[in-house]
Amino acid sequence: MNNIAIIFQKQIKDILKNKTVLIEFIIFPLMAFIMTKTVQIQDMPAGFFVKLFAVMYIGMAPLTGMSAIIAEEKEKNTLRVLLMADVTPAQYLTGTGGCVFLISMAGAGAFCAISGYSGPGEKALFLLLMAIGSLVSMLIGAVIGAGCKSQMSATSVAVPVMMTFSFLPMLSMFNETIKKAAEFAYSRQIMVLMDGLGKGQDNTGSVIIIVLNMMLFGGLFGVLYKKGGLGGN
Repeated sequence: MNNIAIIFQKQIKDILKNKTVLIEFIIFPLMAFIMTKTVQIQDMPAGFFVKLFAVMYIGMAPLTGMSAIIAEEKEKNTLRVLLMADVTPAQYLTGTGGCVFLISMAGAGAFCAISGYSGPGEKALFLLLMAIGSLVSMLIGAVIGAGCKSQMSATSVAVPVMMTFSFLPMLSMFNETIKKAAEFAYSRQIMVLMDGLGKGQDNTGSVIIIVLNMMLFGGLFGVLYKKGGLGGN
């Protein structure tokens, strides 16, 4: 627990210094607030911009935050030093992931505050969906960070991946073909579940797809870890 706490504190300080990563955790809640307050379209669903930007936020901020941290520490050999100092990969990932998750949920709280959901039950479910989505994105970020040799290469991989998961839910609203392809993406199913809050819909299919996404990316990370993805250069 002491190792995890030290790594957690270190990563908090590093993220607060990294303006490129930090701005992603700020810009999306801010844009959702501005659009919600200034744009009014006839027959627009309640909380449209909150849900739209919340899903984009999930697909970008936790993913790039996690991949950037791991890739940077691999490149600078900080990670190897930690592992040689009896810090286990599980401890490292828990401390780093806990940091990214905490900051992600701070942004989720901002979305929840402007969401317009009525009652503590719907707000709690909204935050739960944000938490689950963030965890899947963090797994993807860990896969990218572990699989790349440098921060530059991690960024080149993370950008198209995050753009795909962030914009698929929005594009699926306007194109039936894209919608069919997006059904297998966790970000699309997070939006489906957000749209269904308080409507009593059967969400079994969405839950199964999200769990499968989590298992897939968790398995990919496990493969990379066994090949020395965390400690190797």
